[in-house]
Amino acid sequence: MAKKDYLEIMRSGGHLGIGQQLMMTIQLSIPAILAQISSVIMEYIDASMVGQLGPDASASIGLVSSSTWLGGGLIAAASTGFTVQVAHRIGAGDKKGARGIVKHGLLAVLVFSCIAAAAGILISGSLPVWLGGGQAIRRDASMYFLVFSFMAPAMAMRYTAGGMLQGSGNMKVPSTLNIICCFLDVLFNSFLIFPTRRVSVMGIGITIPGAGLRVTGAALGTGCAEAVCAGCMLWFLLRRSEDLHLRRGEKHTFQRRELITAAKISVPIAVENAISGTAYVAVTRIISPLGTVALAAHSFAITVEGLCYMPGYGISAAATTMIGQSIGAGRKDLTRKLSWISVVLGMLVMTGTGVLMYIFAPQMIGILTPDPDIRALGARVLRIEAFAEPMFAASIVASGVFRGAGDTLVPSIMNFVSMWLVRLTLASWLTPKMGLVGMWTAMCIELWFRGIIFLIRLYKKGRDGFRTIPGQAYRQRQK
Repeated sequence: MAKKDYLEIMRSGGHLGIGQQLMMTIQLSIPAILAQISSVIMEYIDASMVGQLGPDASASIGLVSSSTWLGGGLIAAASTGFTVQVAHRIGAGDKKGARGIVKHGLLAVLVFSCIAAAAGILISGSLPVWLGGGQAIRRDASMYFLVFSFMAPAMAMRYTAGGMLQGSGNMKVPSTLNIICCFLDVLFNSFLIFPTRRVSVMGIGITIPGAGLRVTGAALGTGCAEAVCAGCMLWFLLRRSEDLHLRRGEKHTFQRRELITAAKISVPIAVENAISGTAYVAVTRIISPLGTVALAAHSFAITVEGLCYMPGYGISAAATTMIGQSIGAGRKDLTRKLSWISVVLGMLVMTGTGVLMYIFAPQMIGILTPDPDIRALGARVLRIEAFAEPMFAASIVASGVFRGAGDTLVPSIMNFVSMWLVRLTLASWLTPKMGLVGMWTAMCIELWFRGIIFLIRLYKKGRDGFRTIPGQAYRQRQK
């Protein structure tokens, strides 16, 4: 049975057995997992390309990576306030209301992303200095963040349009487009990073044109790929989506409640992402004095670890869709079961990827850099982090469950406590004593703590029941 049939059965009040619930979770998760993994693989290839330019180039991107995560996290938070509402409305059968949220949500997120882009452009020149970067990497780091800031609106439209399609139950199209985006990223980077060069393919010499922009080219390549993908995502959402495409002559009156609900969902996530993002910036400040090798090893290890935890984010995206629609449809009987099926599946998958990461850590880091010191240090810290993956999965997928339910305030507070009071406290104590190993030991301990408190929260929410959301009012009126 096709995955959309499972969602329709759920929305119409039909029975779904445990096996069917698991199958729905898997079917919704697989496209998102493939998209997430392909994204990390492309980042992996990007990092390998930049790694060929030397440790300084890698370190310059690593220096501002925490700041780009912060910017991306704030944009993602703004989009979530509307994408979750789309899932609620679709679950409640209010497709016209969902289309109204699409129209108003895209405009609101676009305005927000333009403001964020302007702020990033203004601080791009000073940011590497604030982060404690050495003179040799400041210029490249500044240019990388400047280009990233210019491309923020395109990223925002990709996030929002893709999230709205996922909220409607369409996981395949946004996942496919995200995979294409990753391949475009590599293609653009290959031309923009390196100068014109001659290579041999099966004994035949081929001249490959290139702009030779180095680190700036890496940012431009990613930005161009984002713009192309955002355009395709918007076209499909607004013209081709069965449930969400805008109808000619259909009017959507702006409702203040939409913005209030979006704010209630988005603001805690934005605060959470800001807290996490500033914590990552603080981590960079702690690592910077350790030198270029440690900074590059940290950056490469983060990229490699993404291959391990991206499946968790794919399952989390599926959980947000399922929980959002089940609550919108008033299916409290399924909400608790689906939440635990999703979390357990995520933990099992990431336990397996953690084992693989532990075994193949030296080889995975080795692809990214020829420097033996960076390779050795990166592999060492990855093997520490492998032990944290099961509980990291618990927090990732449970967070997706809570977002689908519109429950974001308490999880945001939990993330704040975990990041700032546990990770940074331990890191500030262990890093001066143990170097980069101390930082990653602190990360491992903190992820275990975070996973435990998220599981406790999930248990209490399942016992007490997930709250009613506005979309149910529509279903009640229809009855």
